[in-house]
Amino acid sequence: MSRREHIPVLLEETLDLLDIRREGTYIDGTLGMAGHASEILKRNPKARLIGLDLDESSILKARDYLSPYANRVDLYHADFRYIPELDVDFTSVRGILLDLGMSSFQLDAPDRGFSHTLDGPLDMRMDARNKMTAAKLLNKTTEAKLAQIFREYGELKQANKLARRIATIRRTQKIESTTQLRRIVEDVCRWIPQKGKIHPAAKVFQALRIEVNQELQGLGEFLEQLVRLVRPGARIAVISFHSLEDRIVKHTLVGLARLDDGPGLIEILTKKPVTASEEEIARNSRARSAKLRAAEKRPYGS
Repeated sequence: MSRREHIPVLLEETLDLLDIRREGTYIDGTLGMAGHASEILKRNPKARLIGLDLDESSILKARDYLSPYANRVDLYHADFRYIPELDVDFTSVRGILLDLGMSSFQLDAPDRGFSHTLDGPLDMRMDARNKMTAAKLLNKTTEAKLAQIFREYGELKQANKLARRIATIRRTQKIESTTQLRRIVEDVCRWIPQKGKIHPAAKVFQALRIEVNQELQGLGEFLEQLVRLVRPGARIAVISFHSLEDRIVKHTLVGLARLDDGPGLIEILTKKPVTASEEEIARNSRARSAKLRAAEKRPYGS
């Protein structure tokens, strides 16, 4: 997908909840193709932007896309969990965005191995510096651990059966391609295409991607740390694309809004997650599963 075709998910809703009209610094912790970031800079000439992404190719693309605003932008090839370590005046930060979904150019690149519909190597690394690939995971991890990954991160009913089949197959041949894995999954799950049914390989690929990239590792703790760093009035918006992430975000925000030892640190701005309209889904089918939650740091002592 080209930059022209790229459509940032829940764009207007996100910018509204971040209240991007305010002067100050905005942090995009998952820059991707810079869809949200470029709109912040375009609509607010007094905004500065700090962008991070684990995927070096994303940073390179984003630097190009954001070149008209280069004097107001700082980019880092790093995990968003690195934000607390940045040499930044957090009292100037007005808003922080985490879009936990994948960029279209990543999903649509066969050599990245993220999509079960495209033939390519089982890579699935967001960061090429990561030594673990999906292929290594499948061929080296114990059967019990694989079953746990498929069950917990993919919510797959046939997790044990699939792990057993993979353990059997890899004794005689390595499992190295997306097509090879998809066919194994279809056989184990006895897949018959049905309208409205999610392909079981989508769940398996999601589970492997989460494990390879440690996507859920410390997410809740990171959000807590972030809330304590920023000034009152700063806003945090998180877009998630599957129930595991959304559950962590929801429970973390609820906990921060109701501290046992006094008033909560935040006010939740989204009592229910914001989801895409039918019009947006018609334009961009990947918006269907997006859920946006947002909160604002309370004034001290409130």
